[in-house]
Amino acid sequence: MPLRISTAVRNAMVAAAVALIDGGSGPGVIRIYSGAQPATPATAPSGTLLAEFTLSDPAFGSPSAGVVTLDVTPALTDTGITDGTAGWVRFLDSTEAAGTGLGCMDGTVTATGGGGLVELNSTTISTGVAVEITGGTFTQPAS
Repeated sequence: MPLRISTAVRNAMVAAAVALIDGGSGPGVIRIYSGAQPATPATAPSGTLLAEFTLSDPAFGSPSAGVVTLDVTPALTDTGITDGTAGWVRFLDSTEAAGTGLGCMDGTVTATGGGGLVELNSTTISTGVAVEITGGTFTQPAS
């Protein structure tokens, strides 16, 4: 029999996950890297760091139907650190962002409308050029 999770449990799961991103003494951070995503968020990051964003605190809205939405108001903008194509994204709490760089969760990054964990105005990032996170959602499936 497949596992089926109630909406209340799904909401609790996503709320607990994003609470870790808000942990630490300050707001969480999103880092955008080039290349392939590493095996787990507990693995050192791979690829080149292209951009870093400081999140709102809290970083996500309230869960609904097992989904939390990234707070992008005010806009999450930064300038590119170096040139490259976004390959994956890492969420970190403020302590890890200042330390080892190990994360709470890793995921896909796409252009707006692409359905990634994080969506950017463009996946092509250039040094000194503005890049914006246009959206993001984290979903705990029902089964």
